[in-house]
Amino acid sequence: MAEPEFTATGVRIGKRLRQLTRAGQVRIEGGRLQLLTSYGSEIDSAPVQAVRASKPWFANEDRALADVNGTRYTLTLNEQDPAPGKPGPPSARRFIEAVRKAAGRSG
Repeated sequence: MAEPEFTATGVRIGKRLRQLTRAGQVRIEGGRLQLLTSYGSEIDSAPVQAVRASKPWFANEDRALADVNGTRYTLTLNEQDPAPGKPGPPSARRFIEAVRKAAGRSG
């Protein structure tokens, strides 16, 4: 089985004002983005070409938006990547870059 292109654990995932999970997972693997609960149940998934990832202009540096199947999710990652060997989710910027790279988009 191939290694995922992007994996983040300990991610807070919300939809509108409702928090869906405080320690969820975000994975990009095989051309699909998956949003998972802390127990591994799927919240939503879609091909990365259909996903739009962006940075909200009104939020902290640790937040990213992901539009998946017409639903906007708020992802709370980290402001900076954790130090090598340290646990924690990667930065929101790295997530956005990973979605764009997997979808074959630049910038």
